Amino acid sequence: MPKKRNITAKQLAEMSTGIRLSTHEKVCAERMKTLFKAIDEMRIEVKQLRSDVSKGKGAINLLILLGGLAGIILGFLKWNG
Repeated sequence: MPKKRNITAKQLAEMSTGIRLSTHEKVCAERMKTLFKAIDEMRIEVKQLRSDVSKGKGAINLLILLGGLAGIILGFLKWNG
């Protein structure tokens, strides 16, 4: 028959602390995984926003160029007309 081990209060406290720490580490690992996923999604969204802003800047520059050309043509026609 195996001997029963007498567990001291200190050993019991250390075992329960170890269990609580491992549970806490699991919870923290899950939180970190969620945070990394959210950060990756935000990076993708930022890239999309940057491309949209670049397209908008290009469209505005094109409109300014066309307006300038129209102004030059109208000014030339009024000057010579």
